[in-house]
Amino acid sequence: MIDMTVVELSRLQFAATAMYHFLFVPLTLGLSFMMAIMESVYVMTGREVWRRMTLYWGTLFGINFAMGVATGIVMEFQFGMNWSYYSHYVGDVFGAPLAIEGLMAFFLEATFIGLFFFGWDRLSKVGHLVVTWLVALGANFSALWILIANGWMQNPVGATFNPDTMRMEITDFMAVVFNPVAQAKFVHTVSAGYVTGAMFVLSISAWFLLRGRHVDLAKRSIAVAASFGLASSLSVVVLGDESGYAATEHQKMKIAAMEAMWHTEPAPAGFNLFAVPGDKENSFEVQIPYALGLMATRSLSGEIPGILDLIESAGQRIRNGIVAYEALQRIRADGADTAARETFSAGWRDLGYALLLKRYRDDVENATQEEITQAAFDTVPGVAPLFWSFRLMVACGLYLIVFFAVAFVLASRHRIGKNRTLLWIALLSLPTPWIAIEAGWFIAEYGRQPWAVEGVLPTFYAASGLSLTDLAISLAFFLTVYTTLAVVMVFLMLKVIKAGPSKTNALLDGIGGSRTIPEGAAAAPETR
Repeated sequence: MIDMTVVELSRLQFAATAMYHFLFVPLTLGLSFMMAIMESVYVMTGREVWRRMTLYWGTLFGINFAMGVATGIVMEFQFGMNWSYYSHYVGDVFGAPLAIEGLMAFFLEATFIGLFFFGWDRLSKVGHLVVTWLVALGANFSALWILIANGWMQNPVGATFNPDTMRMEITDFMAVVFNPVAQAKFVHTVSAGYVTGAMFVLSISAWFLLRGRHVDLAKRSIAVAASFGLASSLSVVVLGDESGYAATEHQKMKIAAMEAMWHTEPAPAGFNLFAVPGDKENSFEVQIPYALGLMATRSLSGEIPGILDLIESAGQRIRNGIVAYEALQRIRADGADTAARETFSAGWRDLGYALLLKRYRDDVENATQEEITQAAFDTVPGVAPLFWSFRLMVACGLYLIVFFAVAFVLASRHRIGKNRTLLWIALLSLPTPWIAIEAGWFIAEYGRQPWAVEGVLPTFYAASGLSLTDLAISLAFFLTVYTTLAVVMVFLMLKVIKAGPSKTNALLDGIGGSRTIPEGAAAAPETR
């Protein structure tokens, strides 16, 4: 029997480290492109203020990147420590994108970050600009391959189960790469990162303006952040719709749980603007007619199945999986049994559903109807947490669109520095993108439960056989280390922000071997 306490502690540990890690990733994505944009303006205009902007925001990027690396590397080791059977079962597929990410993207990004900081006086303007853009591209390539791996967990295409090795193996690598769920997740996630970078730059610049410091740099930074943030926040909505459409096609239970939709409604289904989710019914709901059907299926006739109908479908797949499981046992006993191989080949896609019964008994083939029914109900993730997390994410996204639109209009009219109310709003809105992003990742990962790999490998079956003591010690250790790193990162960020661009850039110029033009001398011609 499976010890679910061990499984839940393993999940908690991975969730905690992943959410800590993703505090740094979106800011890395956003700041890298904003640095590239600022340096492009510097190369085109030759104005020193744009160089100082690039260096200053680049310093904050460097601190954040270092913390992202420190927290991200540990996560990969957890696959072997806490999820050893997962690593055995799907490692041939899951490991390939992660290996490519390290070789193709991470090394590229890490190498050119060094050139970014130390190459100002050693490379031409255009050469250094190319380096900065390569840093930005490296960060995005890194996100691409990681999200390809994660997208495969959501929609396992291009692979098949080999009964001789008892592992999932790649059959079509291009199908893995161009997985529609992975591609939708990638564009949606990086756009959210761009919004985070824009919000960060705008908030810190607003703080400078409120204090009357570094005004030229702050105003230009706000102009870039407002325009970049508006475009990115609009794209997040559009690309988020694409991600939802892909989930409707491949993760129907997740969509039904997010909407607290227990029963299949006539097409097009209504959108629950507000509801009080229950166990099998909602005690109260306010709907927008037709909205969900139009958004999720992009049609008037597309039907979205409800949770209870999906449970019934899962029960049938469990029964089909039992047949495949029995055939697998026969193959393991006699590899030359061609009839068993034919039976398994026809039904292996439902094998994962049969494995859901391992929570209740080891001899799956003898499962009772009551156990099959219980396993089918296990395919439903927590409805209320998903329902409210999705609405929190959407509310934050809509707020950010309105905020960036107002900031863009005021910045384009050169009035944002005079509007202290908006500057305070900008400063207080700094956490908003992170709240939306963490809610989005919670939806993506919690909504996939009970699967480690959708329809293939149950989460409880993927865990290592660690003791509660091992997990408690490692969880306490990771939380302590990650919290310490987060505190150190915030301390360093605040120190650089308080020091301002003048002191920070003077230090970096001294390290890089270039001369610093005093801020006043650089700014005077710009204000004419």
